[in-house]
Amino acid sequence: MDFGKLFSKVVDIVKDNIVNSNSNDIPRQQTQPVQRPVSRPSEEVEIEKTDDEWEAYFKEILQNEFLAYTIRENVPVTDLVGFVSDEEQLYTTRPRQVYKAEWGQPYTFVLEVGGTPKAVVMLGKGHSHDENVKYLIARMYAEKLNLPYINFYTQMPNERNYVIGRIRKFLN
Repeated sequence: MDFGKLFSKVVDIVKDNIVNSNSNDIPRQQTQPVQRPVSRPSEEVEIEKTDDEWEAYFKEILQNEFLAYTIRENVPVTDLVGFVSDEEQLYTTRPRQVYKAEWGQPYTFVLEVGGTPKAVVMLGKGHSHDENVKYLIARMYAEKLNLPYINFYTQMPNERNYVIGRIRKFLN
């Protein structure tokens, strides 16, 4: 219940009590005040965004705040490094595991200048960037290309100023 409705209900109860107290003919009812939770205007409930909504949100920020860059979406790792396999260790428990570029999670966004990649922006849920092998492969190949790998967790608020500041920090 919002504050206006709650206030209106309190006013109605007070009016009823005043009318009842001025009328000796009508027996007054004793009522206990009911406490109801009041939501404050500053407390906004965050509605979870879908993957498509997150991508649209980040795309709008990238297009409007990073005008010097061309933005590519959902770029396969192989578009940047080709079809290669790498025998570097991602996990110490798999010392001779081969990690092929095509197994990597496609980069959500690639920022380019003159057709040359300058950074990648990855969106993911939870700690996917640290635990999911597809993200680890994508990160490894970005590092091999000396590209900043800028990851954002989509369960976090990712306020506009935070996103802009974080991307600028990686690009400088």
